Amino acid sequence: MDHLGDRFAEEELPFSLFDVDWFHRSWPSAADDPANVLTEAKNMRAVWNNYLETGPRTPIVAGVIESVEDARRYEEVFGRELRIVHLVASPGVAEQRLRRRYDAGRADALNWHLANHRRLVAVLAHADWHALTVDTDGLTPAQVAAAVFTALDPVRG
Repeated sequence: MDHLGDRFAEEELPFSLFDVDWFHRSWPSAADDPANVLTEAKNMRAVWNNYLETGPRTPIVAGVIESVEDARRYEEVFGRELRIVHLVASPGVAEQRLRRRYDAGRADALNWHLANHRRLVAVLAHADWHALTVDTDGLTPAQVAAAVFTALDPVRG
């Protein structure tokens, strides 16, 4: 996400970055919103509205869209159709990347992410809401951003 923002800045294209995880990480969740997705949407909408006060821009969002309902919720937040990019990695590469994110003191979080990643791979393999899929094996984050930027061609819209 940061590298994609850098590409937008290099081209002088207005943008705003959103890491979805930071908009729903709170506890406890509301009884009617156990996964905090409604809270997340409200938080993102508020920040998006603040960004829009300074002018039109492109939202660059890092998160997981597991369903058509998720995609619609994000489109409602931003008031526009989104071009969703599916980043994929082979199981070995994905596991290696996840293991680098956690130290020994966060084994429970690592184990949850390893199990959830396997589940997500199965769900997203059948998804048809992606505008672009990028195989990230062997690519640096900057190379992934370059591939996404080139394929989506935001300069021309």
